[in-house]
Amino acid sequence: MFDALLLACLACAHPIASPPAPLAVDVELVLAVDISLSMDEKEFALQRAGYVEALRHPDFIQAVRSGNTGRIALAYFEWAGTVRDDAIISWQIIDSAESANSFADKVAARPFRSFRGTSISTALGFGAGLFDRADFTGERSVIDISGDGPNNIGPPVTAMRDAATAQGIVINGLPILISPSPTFKHLDQYYAQCVTGGPGSFVLPIYAAAEFSTAIRRKLILEVSGIQDKAGVIPVDADAPIDCLQGERDKRFFSDPYLPELDR
Repeated sequence: MFDALLLACLACAHPIASPPAPLAVDVELVLAVDISLSMDEKEFALQRAGYVEALRHPDFIQAVRSGNTGRIALAYFEWAGTVRDDAIISWQIIDSAESANSFADKVAARPFRSFRGTSISTALGFGAGLFDRADFTGERSVIDISGDGPNNIGPPVTAMRDAATAQGIVINGLPILISPSPTFKHLDQYYAQCVTGGPGSFVLPIYAAAEFSTAIRRKLILEVSGIQDKAGVIPVDADAPIDCLQGERDKRFFSDPYLPELDR
């Protein structure tokens, strides 16, 4: 009995420490970047340079530092018909020029490569899952997804969008229309109606190569700051509804050369 009381007193004197609270950040931001074969080498180079330049830019760093906590959490991955394990840059705190440049260095060091298929839905599902791996607590959770074509593999894109937004995740889009498909000319409205969602979500299309760097920088600043500056952003045109399954239907119609390649 005495031993039990002694142990109880010792436990009272030395309580077990609580785990540290998750680090607070202004936003948890996932960059999901299209590397499908429909992106030519020039577009790849422009897209990569755009992200690297945006991450290094003083205006982006100032936007980060101006938040309530003065820091964000950032993750990056590349996708096509699927997401491969070696295509991910894990979560990193961005709170200074040094940390922003460190992340930009990791993006710049990635090899140029592409593979087949365009599964926006898989990218959204993977991006949503990354928030479960984050050791942070953010005021906002945002997926920033870029691409140059509609979903043509995997679950319907609207189902994955709705699942993500139901978790409180905001999805913003950067559709690339430098070389638009002759069979799918309204990628901006497709992103607006079928891909993006959540409070304050927006679509910022790129129509010319010269717009890449400034558009990506502006998009990141809007996402980090939460500013609702929508000049140049595509509104959803409810009077011109888009077929959110057109990409899947077109692919079946023109045959499917991609699926055998996805698991290689």
